[in-house]
Formats: sequence, C-alpha cells, structure tokens
Amino acid sequence: MELVPGLNLFLGPNAQGKTSLLEAVGLLARGRSFRTDDLAEVVGRGLASFEVRGSAAGGERETDLAFQWTREGRHFSVDRRAATPRDYHGRLEASVYSTDRLRIVHGPMRERRQFFDRAAAALSVAYRQTLRDYERIVRQRNALLEARRGDGEAWDQRLTEVGGCLRARRHHYLARLNHALTAAVRLEAETYDIVAEPADAAGSSEAQHQARLADELRQNAGRERAVRRSLVGPHRDKIHLRVNGEDASVAASSGQVRSLLLALTQATLRVYREQTGHAAVALLDDLDSELDAARASAVCQAVAGLGQALVTSAHPEWASRLNDVGRVFRVSAGRVTVG
Repeated sequence: MELVPGLNLFLGPNAQGKTSLLEAVGLLARGRSFRTDDLAEVVGRGLASFEVRGSAAGGERETDLAFQWTREGRHFSVDRRAATPRDYHGRLEASVYSTDRLRIVHGPMRERRQFFDRAAAALSVAYRQTLRDYERIVRQRNALLEARRGDGEAWDQRLTEVGGCLRARRHHYLARLNHALTAAVRLEAETYDIVAEPADAAGSSEAQHQARLADELRQNAGRERAVRRSLVGPHRDKIHLRVNGEDASVAASSGQVRSLLLALTQATLRVYREQTGHAAVALLDDLDSELDAARASAVCQAVAGLGQALVTSAHPEWASRLNDVGRVFRVSAGRVTVG
C-alpha cells in the first residue's frame, strides 16, 4: 500500500481485515499488538510465524523496517539489517484508538500506568532506560523480600533514586498531556484531565520525589516484610482519568469514555510532535461507532493535521465529507484497493 500524508480512510464491512491492518502498523512501530499481549494469537492458523514490513519516511530519507515473530522470539531489522530493540524503537511511533483501549479507563490501574509509561518512553531514551532500570530494581528487591534476606538496604536506596526520577518524569509528561487535552476535539463541552497520586506539588523536583519515596518506604517497611513485596513506588502509584472532574471509570457514559480516549490520542500525538519534531501515526479503529458523522469528520481532520492518520469505518456514507482531506481505501477479504 502507498499511504498518503494526512488522512487514510479504510472502509469495508465488518470482519474484512480493517483492524488487522491497523494492528500490523502498530506491530511495525512498536513490536507489540494493541489487541493482545500474546503474539502467538496473531499468527495465522496453521503457521508458526508472522512478519510485517514497511517504510517510514522521516526527514530526507526513508527507513525500511521489519518486525518478525517466531516461536523463538521477536526479531527486528532496519534497512534489511538485524537490529536490537533499542536501535529499532523510536524510528516509527503510533498512537492508537480502539475499543480494546477501553481497558485503559475501566481496567486495573496497571493498564493506565503502562499506557502512559509507554507513550512517554516513546519520546525519550532516558525515560525508557529509567523505566527499565526501575523494573529491574523492583524485581531484585522483591526477590530479597521473598527470601527474607536482610541485605536490602542498598536496593532500597536504588529504588528511591531511580523511582523518584521515574516519578518526576512521569508527572512532567502527564502535565504536558493535560495541557494538550485542552486543544482536543470533544463530543460536547466536557473537560478531561489526568490526576496522578501521590500528587505533584507544583512541579516537584526529582530530589523532592526521591525524598517522598524514601519516606514512604520507611512508613511501609513492616507491611512490605509481611507480604514480601514492594508496596510503594511508581509501579504502585495511581493514575486517574476524569471527565468533568469525575472519575471516568465510574461516572462517565460509554460515549464520554470514547470521547476521552480520542482526546488522549490527540494529546499524545500533539506532545510527540512538539518534542520530536516528527509526527506519530494515528491509528483510529471503528471511529464512527459512537460519533455522529460531523464529529467523526472533525476528529479525522484534527488528527490528520497532526500527521498521518489511518482510520477504519464500516459506514461509507460519511466518507464523502473527507474526500478533500485524504485518500479512501476499500477493504474486502483481507485485500485493500484504492477508491
């Protein structure tokens, strides 16, 4: 397929492969699916592997990317040469809206932490490394607590240092997203915001976050020894999504939740472009399922203005509104044609 800058609209009845197309682009960008954490489920029936390939244009040149999954693991390549995940990631980024994303609002707190950490990590190698380091420290500290070993003081110090750094960077990213949310297209006059706990007092410094985390560790030392797990830190911090000041997981309607997720997608795209100078690809699946034609068109034009967007719909009647915005494709039985 030859995609155009701006809007690429994929039309077709259900179960023709539209979502799989977006999933493939997400896999090419991130090496993971937005539909499942188990890539074995992505493999075609009777097959042992899958591969996606594409070219990402950035600056004055195109980069050939490929991602392959086999039973032995994941394999990346850049310009037809094997690459490590570290060298691969960051060359193409995607921001996804789909019904699978509803778990970000209604699912466990881990889903929200993971969503925002992955988005922030796509912006910064330093964030990505801090997140890896912190996860390793938590695993090691949990192993010591499980074994009831008394030599965990050094790991407490490491968790304080790296965890405080991660908290500070996470809060900074969420503040930028909150600002970008004010410019997003929305269903009505709702307000959206992201609230993290513990609260960030007027942009606390990294040292202040570290000091607070050290205090939390001291206060919870007995509980942690009793349950043999690390109970405080960024891996346990709460992040709330709110609509009109109310917790979206409790008070928001189905339409409001989808509107919130669309706004988050737009905010993520905007912050990514502001920081990197490049555009992430927007992947919007079944966009008009909860939006009327006018609002769906407004969202399409908004995301197309931020970069390249791939949008799917089973309702071709509203595509005529977008003829001047981008290119229309038809999807049938896994095949894509222009027009």
